[in-house]
Amino acid sequence: LLQETCQRSNDLIILIPIFTNSEHPNRIKGKMVSSRRTYFPIGCLAGAVGLLAAPSSAFSISSQTQRRSKVFGGLNVVSSSSDTELEEATVPYIVSRGDGTTGGGGLPMPNSKGVRKAERDTAHSDEATKDEQVGDATDASAASGHDDDLVRPKVGAEMPKGRPSWFRVPAPSQAKDSRYEEVKNSLSDLKLATVCEEAQCPNIGECWNGGTGTIMLLGDTCTRGCMFCAVNTASTPPPPDPFEPFKTADAVIQWGVDYIVLTSVDRDDIEDGGAGHFATTVQVLKEKKPEMLVECLVSDFQGNLTSVECLARSGLDVYAHNMETVERLQPFVRDARAGYQQSLSTLKHAKEAKPGLYTKTSLMLGLGETDEEVIQTMKDLRAIDVDVVTFGQYLRPTENHLSVVEYVTPEKFDHFRQVGEDMGFKYVASGPMVRSSYKAGEFYLEHMIKKERQEAEV
Repeated sequence: LLQETCQRSNDLIILIPIFTNSEHPNRIKGKMVSSRRTYFPIGCLAGAVGLLAAPSSAFSISSQTQRRSKVFGGLNVVSSSSDTELEEATVPYIVSRGDGTTGGGGLPMPNSKGVRKAERDTAHSDEATKDEQVGDATDASAASGHDDDLVRPKVGAEMPKGRPSWFRVPAPSQAKDSRYEEVKNSLSDLKLATVCEEAQCPNIGECWNGGTGTIMLLGDTCTRGCMFCAVNTASTPPPPDPFEPFKTADAVIQWGVDYIVLTSVDRDDIEDGGAGHFATTVQVLKEKKPEMLVECLVSDFQGNLTSVECLARSGLDVYAHNMETVERLQPFVRDARAGYQQSLSTLKHAKEAKPGLYTKTSLMLGLGETDEEVIQTMKDLRAIDVDVVTFGQYLRPTENHLSVVEYVTPEKFDHFRQVGEDMGFKYVASGPMVRSSYKAGEFYLEHMIKKERQEAEV
């Protein structure tokens, strides 16, 4: 039996002839041919063909280099390699890949050294609105006198080399009877979408194995195009499913959880932004399980305070809306229809509409913000009595999204946690893998809310 498998490795073609002996099926006979193509035998069982993939540097054919012997998976392969190539091959992968401390860095602000004028001259007409917002943000930074030191993210900009060692998350369990599969199947059966899947959240294994997830209402298509988000976008998404609130309640009750997070895409195509849809879902959930705590992570409803009030008074326990980033970087990160002050106004009005309602927000770090800007954002949030804030590392979902400017260290995240707690936030979750809604934070909030309500009753 002769089976040949070929694989190209740059300019090298590896051709593998396999011969088996009928009397000794585990015995391999092969032939090494000295030519531009290297032929070598690979051990196999009963004629099964194995393929050894290797970079061309490991098998470069040159009469001027020293022939050396290497062992690959128990097979002695004669190859040719220079001393330099051998040294490179021994470099640990983590070192050759990079640890995230070099590269990246972002780009200068648009009005720095004439960059702003050049970008405006080449901008498309449909970006005029966004250009105005960029101008507003950069004018403020220029007035501070140190604009040349500030940077911003951009799609296609240089990424940091590699990724730091602290990015480790549990892999989702693939066991058929795992909690992960149970949650996944129930969502599929009820045709519900989750932000865990749509936004490619790295914590999906931890949360789903813990029996909880963040359900995304109003479909899986957003009317906005924020440059950090991997959710599908369209100007006219399909209409919402009117039975979705009831399906959602059934799924949540089936999970047996006591704390659930509901979120959604932005639906600017709906008059109230979907606030009424959210309110109905909350009311159905509370009717089926009154003791359940419900958090709604919602859009800014285009600044429509009537929509904010509708949801705030629906019976939910936590009103969440993400600021996403510091004020200066808003026009570079979020859709032009979003804004720093608009987001603050919705969080403020939710608390005013329902005294005692917990409010929560989240920021991504690693987009070019400064420590001073992060702390100023926390001050602005405390000024409107926001209770909970979370900080997490921005991770680029695809090459078509904003590049990471830097990987923020765990020590810096811990610093912001301490600053936030000193400011009076009731809870601060801050870490590289923290997201606006995730199992550990929900667990803490659940117990904090229950404890404070019990104390209030006494």
